[in-house]
Parts: sequence; structure tokens; C-alpha cells
Amino acid sequence: MSVSETVEVSGHLMDTGLLARVLDDVLGYGGDYRIDRLDVGRAHDDESQAKITISAEDDEALQRLLMRLQAHGVNQVDPGEAVTRACERDGVFPDDFYSTTNLETVVRLGNQWVPVEHPEMDCGLVVFGSRVRTVPVSDILAGEAVVCGASGVKVVLPAREHSTSADSFEFMSSTVSSEKPQALLVRQIAARMREVQGDGGRILWVGGPGIVHTGAAPAFTALVAAGYVNVLFAGNALATHDIESALYGTSLGVDLAHGRGVEHGHEHHIRAINTIRRCGSIAEAIAQGVLTGGIMHGLVTGGHDFVLVGSVRDDGPLPDVYTDVIEGQRAMRAQLHGVGFAIMVATTLHSIATGNILPASIPLVCVDINPATVTKLADRGSSQAIGIVTDIGLFLEQLAMELLPGFTSA
Repeated sequence: MSVSETVEVSGHLMDTGLLARVLDDVLGYGGDYRIDRLDVGRAHDDESQAKITISAEDDEALQRLLMRLQAHGVNQVDPGEAVTRACERDGVFPDDFYSTTNLETVVRLGNQWVPVEHPEMDCGLVVFGSRVRTVPVSDILAGEAVVCGASGVKVVLPAREHSTSADSFEFMSSTVSSEKPQALLVRQIAARMREVQGDGGRILWVGGPGIVHTGAAPAFTALVAAGYVNVLFAGNALATHDIESALYGTSLGVDLAHGRGVEHGHEHHIRAINTIRRCGSIAEAIAQGVLTGGIMHGLVTGGHDFVLVGSVRDDGPLPDVYTDVIEGQRAMRAQLHGVGFAIMVATTLHSIATGNILPASIPLVCVDINPATVTKLADRGSSQAIGIVTDIGLFLEQLAMELLPGFTSA
């Protein structure tokens, strides 16, 4: 190993397994390490500190390894100043561009550490005068100055919560949960939602059609009406089946009141789409008195934001759906201002897509009957994602009863 760099990391290195993951990544990326110092915290709340010398066979390999380790909050002891290069063409970063994490990040420009605006993973860092912000590769323009290599960049791990209170958000430090008492978890989520709402923050929901299929749409609609859904990210399916339910009382042709299929029910979703397309938009369908209830009706009439991004498998789609995924990503990013809490329910692809653009500082709960959904989120880099494995319908009804006095399930 011909080149090396000394790095440091602090936090709950032992009980979270963070140090082991760091060292595994060093070896996995073909590097080597020497632990120069390890100070282990004694009390439960005490952090540990480690200083490690990382070696690689050449500078290119070392820079890539240093960038990888920053996903764990590992920083160079002497990071120096940031190096920038101008992009030669639209939509293409320089080869050695710094690939971002979703952690709070600062960049050293001259003698000043500048905070990065809108931390987001898998982007580049672009310098605009005295400001630095993340830019996805699809939006980079020729001539813009992109930070290259790991020099002059530091990241900060989010603070870990510790509390003995039964109503605290301590479960945020756990992993996927299928055995913890659901009533307790619902109370903790409700408490955080009240806190965010009271502070004037926005609550982001990411939802799949399972909300409608499980009969939980009335509970979700009640949460919308009470102001606990400030912005919704979803696909064509959730909106379509919500509108199908409002127009025909079915979801995927199944009568939601009796749980059985109805004659010609398989046509209902495409007829619902056609009805909205004839009106021109969901908002127009409401204005014309065609759509009089449901989730989308509640969002529009309550002035709440939503972004619907489609896929190649969509029927229709509804006129409000973004069919260009890059435009859909941009619309989603534009709605992240002020978000203080995110809940993802019954959707794998949209959950991962949202996790990719959320900073790690935003608490994120993923609720799904399938534990693989939150596992995939964590594997993609959303380390703050915590999973609750349960039936979506029961979860939403319990949450509505916790937040809305007098709410009862149908």
C-alpha cells in the first residue's frame, strides 16, 4: 500500500456495530487499516472515538475509499481544502467527482467551512460562489464547478436519541420490528407527528395502493383532513384506486364494504382513470362535482401538496401523473422544504425513491407487511429508516384513533 490517510470517527461505535462496518468496508474496497487510537465510552450515552490510518495502492483508490467511508461519518483528520473541476458537458460529472451521502455535509472553501444545501445521496457537490449544494447528474451543466475527490469535505452523523420515557422516540434506534408492541409504536409516531405539526413542520407521506386495498382509506382521509398529511408522494395506482373507490366503492374491482368482487369490477379502475381524464385533472373533477370524496379529494380541497410519479406499467395514467421520471424527481425534491418527519406506507419503489432524496436528518419510518422494504431502504443508504412490520390497514386505523379523538374504524 503506497498511499495513506488518517481518519477519525466518533459516535456509538461499538453497540451499533459502526466500527466493524467501517473496517469491513476498508478491506472490501481493497484497502488496509491500522487503528491508531480507540477510546471506548463507558456509559450508555457516552460516545466512542477512533483514529485510523487507511492505506490503498494509489491515490484514486484511496479517494474512493475515503468517500465510501464518509457514508459512516468517517472524516479525514486533516481534510485540506476542496478541489473543484469544471464540467465539460451537460449531464456528465468529472470522473473523480465527490459522490454525496445524505448526511449533513460541510465543504472547505478557502478558510471557511460551508454547509451543503439540501443534503442528498448519489449527487455531486456544486460550488456557486460562496454556496455549495447537491446537484443530480441529470441536472449538471457544462462549466459548473464540481467538488472532486474527498479533500475538504466533512460529514456529520445525526445525533442518536436516548430516553427512558415510554413515550419517547427511542424505537428510532432499533431495527425492523415485528415483535414490539404496536400500540406503543403508534403512540410514539403520533407524538412525533404532533410535535412536528406544533413546530410548523411538514409531514411527508409516501403511499402505495395498499392503503386503499386494505380499507384504510377512510382513516388516511381523516388524517389528511386533520392536517397530518402535508405532502403525499405516490404513484398512479394509489390515486387511481382511491378515485375508483370514491366513484364505484371498489378497489381493483373488489367491493370494499363486503370484500367480494362485483360484476364488471375489473373495469372500474380504467373507467375511473377515463373519467378524470375527461375532466382534465383531479382538481377539475372535484370542481365539476364528479369526485366528491376520498384521499385525493381531501388533499386538493385541503390545499395539501402531492406528487404522483408513474411507471411503465401504469394504465392511463391519470392526467396529474408525471410520466417523465426525471421531472417527477424534480417535483419531489421541490416539496421537501420544511419536512420534519416522513412516513412510508406499503410501497417499496416509491419509498426507495424518496429515501434517495431525503437528508439523514429527517426521521423516517417505513411501515409494511414485508420487512424487505425497510431492509432495501437501509441497503440503499437510508440509514435513518426504521421499519415496522404490520398490516397497513390496522396501523393507519390505530394511528387515526390515537391522533383524532372520536375517530372510529368502519
